[in-house]
Amino acid sequence: MRTVIAGGHGKIALLLERILAGRGDRPAGIIRRADQAQDLIDAGAQPLLLDLEAASPDELAELLEGADTVVFAAGAGPGSGPERKNSVDRDAAVLLADAAELAGVRRYLMVSSMGADAAAEYPADPVFESYLRAKGAADDAIRAQPALDWTILRPGRLTDGPGTGRIHLGPATGRGDVPRADVAAVLAALLNAPATAGLTLELIGGDTPVAQAVATPG
Repeated sequence: MRTVIAGGHGKIALLLERILAGRGDRPAGIIRRADQAQDLIDAGAQPLLLDLEAASPDELAELLEGADTVVFAAGAGPGSGPERKNSVDRDAAVLLADAAELAGVRRYLMVSSMGADAAAEYPADPVFESYLRAKGAADDAIRAQPALDWTILRPGRLTDGPGTGRIHLGPATGRGDVPRADVAAVLAALLNAPATAGLTLELIGGDTPVAQAVATPG
């Protein structure tokens, strides 16, 4: 299986690329800077150089030729303002959806955020509010794409460190933390779980093994 990951140099993406390469898949990651390429190669992934904030759907679709699945794991990152939340977390996610349709790639996994909502209100932190709104708007746009078999994954607060392999996955989990390693493991499992298409799933740490949770989300 060939999987192309937008935001291929992110923490979750690099973990996912290692998982996919380790099981014999062919991951590729889209990166903005050439100096990031070696990290992807070390993870077993093919680096694809493209600026998602400047690319057209046709340009991105060329990189998706031959892919079986796509994953949106890009983000503007800490320290960015509302403008880049919109251009990356919202617009680049929609761009990937449009390009996937052009390239004939149906399976689309979206790494969103718990609390994502196009009308989110978070007056204590306007930048975080813009992030939740951007993610929510992207989720809405992806759900409206009839040509895609999408699954939207909304993790809780992300932590570093080793994964536990045990999670709580479902339409509404409540608030909680989850290691990035477990998010990557869930994404890898979702790629082989077509029955989860059309679902928006929240993810936090829990007691259920990843494979079991993905097979019976909720």
